[in-house]
Amino acid sequence: MDVCLVIKRRLDELGLEQKDLATAAEVTESYISQLLTRKKLPPAPDRTDIYEKMAKFLKLPSDRLSKLVDLQRREELKRNLGDPPAPLFREIRELVLRKCVPDKEEQVRAIFEKQPFGELERFVTQKLLDVIKKVAKEELNSENWLHLVARLARRSYEQMRVTLLEFLDTDVFNLSPENCVSFLDPLIESWDVDLTTFGMEIVLNRRIASGDPRRFEFVETGPGQPEVEPGFKQFLDDSSHSGTATTEEIELLRNLRFNGKRPTSLYYYRELQSLRDPLHFRAPMTQTVQKKRLGQSQPKGSVAPMHTYLEANGIEKQLQLDGRKRAMHRWAGNRGSRGKKQKAKS
Repeated sequence: MDVCLVIKRRLDELGLEQKDLATAAEVTESYISQLLTRKKLPPAPDRTDIYEKMAKFLKLPSDRLSKLVDLQRREELKRNLGDPPAPLFREIRELVLRKCVPDKEEQVRAIFEKQPFGELERFVTQKLLDVIKKVAKEELNSENWLHLVARLARRSYEQMRVTLLEFLDTDVFNLSPENCVSFLDPLIESWDVDLTTFGMEIVLNRRIASGDPRRFEFVETGPGQPEVEPGFKQFLDDSSHSGTATTEEIELLRNLRFNGKRPTSLYYYRELQSLRDPLHFRAPMTQTVQKKRLGQSQPKGSVAPMHTYLEANGIEKQLQLDGRKRAMHRWAGNRGSRGKKQKAKS
């Protein structure tokens, strides 16, 4: 059964008028009239609260009207599915272009005019529409927000509620100039698009929409393009830290990963020095060596234990040699200081 017919019959049974229903639903009388005469498609039940208010006023089950509307909208969608999309109104295009950042407006305008309602124009308009709809849904039940937007659009509170219901039901192919004047103009401060990657940044009017600018990226970034750590960037910019680093060393440092931590430039510098310290790595063996180790024979063809023995032995000898050199330097220094003291006493 048609939802408009149900509402009309119920109004007659209760002896009520359309203006009474409009007051109960907090919308304009003209909007109710257009709904009941089928000049407007009833809004989607999940985007408005008017059906609950209407059902309560008409003394109907709370979900009666919303179920009827859902069925009616599905039938309407099936009928209109094959219709070709109509181009945007020129007023809408001008408003979209006016919100574009100044250094891109001329270039984008040329593309819009060359391809009327082409891929770029539909893409940009759709993204603006998505952002505005998201904000509108979040503020749908906020009377203060609706009053603020109504003042900016120079409309009454009831008119703005009606416009909001229509706006949440619209799409890029059915966007009207009234929708743009009411929401796109006051909510969008500016937008920018990268014509190479189609990445977009949309800046909202902070008076009526909080949050940082909305950014959309459309270039695939796989595992081979990880996020670069800020500390690593500073390390590369500081030539005193990274000036002598080779390409292989830089690539190794770049691929280091940290769980929630943010290393500094100094960390990467110290890590670079660790990479260059021979004591931290084993030297590669190019040929098989067979020797006895601690009274045990080395099996033929097995070189891993011998590698461990030779490398550990070499490191130990190097440490002993370094220790002896430091001891000799200290002894020489102490001997020289004692000779100076004896000369001074004589």
